[in-house]
Amino acid sequence: MKTTKKALKASSRQSNSASIDRPENLGKPQMKWGSDVVAETTRRLNLKYIALVPGASYRGFHDSIVNYLGNENPQMVICLHEEHAVSIADGYGKVTETPMAVALHANVGLLHASMTIFNAWCDRTPMIIFGATGPVDAHLRRPWIDWIHTSKDQGAVIRDYTKWDDQPASAQAAVESVLRANQITRTAPRGPVYICLDAGLQESALTDEIVIPDASRFAPAPTPAVAPASIEQILKAIEQAQFPLILAGRVSRDQGDWDRRVRFAEAIGAAVLTSSNDPSAFPTTHPLHFAAPCVRPNKAAVSLIEKADVIISLDWLDLAGVLRLSLGKSQTQEPAAKTIVSCSVDSYRTNGWSMDHQALAAVDIPILAEPDQLVTHLLDALGGKKAPKMKLRAAMKGLSHWNASKFAKPSSKGQMTMWDMAITVREFAQGRNVTFARLPIGWPGEAYEFDGPLSFMGNDGGGAVGTGPGHTIGAALALKDSGRLTIGVIGDGDYLMGVNALWTAAHFNIPVMIVAADNRSYFNDELHQERVANMRRRPPQNRWIGQQIDHPHVDLVAMARAQGFASEAPVTTADGLMKALKKGAAIVAQGGRYFIDSLVQPGYADSGPDQRASLGKK
Repeated sequence: MKTTKKALKASSRQSNSASIDRPENLGKPQMKWGSDVVAETTRRLNLKYIALVPGASYRGFHDSIVNYLGNENPQMVICLHEEHAVSIADGYGKVTETPMAVALHANVGLLHASMTIFNAWCDRTPMIIFGATGPVDAHLRRPWIDWIHTSKDQGAVIRDYTKWDDQPASAQAAVESVLRANQITRTAPRGPVYICLDAGLQESALTDEIVIPDASRFAPAPTPAVAPASIEQILKAIEQAQFPLILAGRVSRDQGDWDRRVRFAEAIGAAVLTSSNDPSAFPTTHPLHFAAPCVRPNKAAVSLIEKADVIISLDWLDLAGVLRLSLGKSQTQEPAAKTIVSCSVDSYRTNGWSMDHQALAAVDIPILAEPDQLVTHLLDALGGKKAPKMKLRAAMKGLSHWNASKFAKPSSKGQMTMWDMAITVREFAQGRNVTFARLPIGWPGEAYEFDGPLSFMGNDGGGAVGTGPGHTIGAALALKDSGRLTIGVIGDGDYLMGVNALWTAAHFNIPVMIVAADNRSYFNDELHQERVANMRRRPPQNRWIGQQIDHPHVDLVAMARAQGFASEAPVTTADGLMKALKKGAAIVAQGGRYFIDSLVQPGYADSGPDQRASLGKK
């Protein structure tokens, strides 16, 4: 107990986050400046936080948040890099499905943040980003600095991966801009929006009374209702099906929606498949979840897709890709062989820049709605029924759910493999209220055990590196008073690129645990180099050159400690990892922060024959 208390004290100064960075001697501030108008409009949207790195281009807006709003609603969450500001907002938005605000310095700050804005775009995360430019009126610009921080069209930097951007020219126009941004970012498919604030506008004294309307009158509209004819079409297909399959993809984090998805699968007797790249969408322990979660379909997943005669996609990421990998050309050449239902609102927002919309799937019944909206309609049409005792369809009687009891235990000898680490973390999480904000690429699908919509928040949609710490801290901020333990398991490369996000967690007393899967390599690219070498009949043993993060080995523990996290020596065994996880959980439960450097052998966790999801006889 003494050790835990000591570690907790070391993790950060103990203070109430609500009292952090509160301004003094405010009196009764009046709305007198252009930036005050922006701040007041933002406050009326009930945004709790604004993540930022200070910048002179929005110094007026900064002052308004501090000395007009009192640094409350929103409260500034100061970060050490613009990428982390956006990543924290991304992690927060994934949990809450509501926007967090971000403020970015002109040009340079926006360019720093552009990668993580792209992630938020791909993740369909709501977010209101405030940027700024030096005075548009050239006469007002200071020599040199205001010129290089002024752009003719700053929004152009990120326009291809934001839903909307604006640069209002007056305080009254800024009111409408903020209200519109809020409406657009919250409308499905959600995504980041950007408002560029002219420094001259921010710092101009108000000459006319500014009227800020009731923000509730500018709420986002729901997506269109599902047509009754489509509901009838789907129900007829389900009624005639021998083996219906649900692909549960990018769905709601709401507990009620989660429960309805389970009831729907049980009511129609459908098998369910989930992705290991997207947030938890369905209980992986459920008897209808026959195959382990996956990104590329594993053997069990392929068997399910081949066997299915009706496939209902609930906004599955890259539906065409998974069908092509499983079915080959027959997916498009023989559409009558299966009935494909696809429910998504992605077509509302497709552009040609990033190709984040993926390949074009051949679909028999397209539904333009949010997935859980369709599930609700179908349940209502079924009378909301749930079989008292779930009965499998005849075609499913020979199938078995992948069984955790069959998994190989972590090795007690030698350095941990990724499999050892994954199973240890899985065993630790059992019986605990845990949210995994991130998991590394090499994590085995069999180690996923998710029993609620907040079990796993998914990996970043843009496939970038360096966002893991920020995403984890943002999720932990959203879950701070929920009683959940937020854990981010990330690669060492991801940690090193995003490590100074840890300071923000310590400063604002955000309880969180971060675990580094430390293989001292950009291992994913080692595999790429090995494949190329083998294809070209060159020595594959040289794959490590230009990839390894070693000699010297970076002291990840020291980096965490330097920023207010409790941490101890790296762990090298499964037993050591389990002890560290338990100790970290105790520290986080008391409001602290804990970092674990988990040394693992380079490699991904390939399942053995006894660990692979089974579609064999019971």
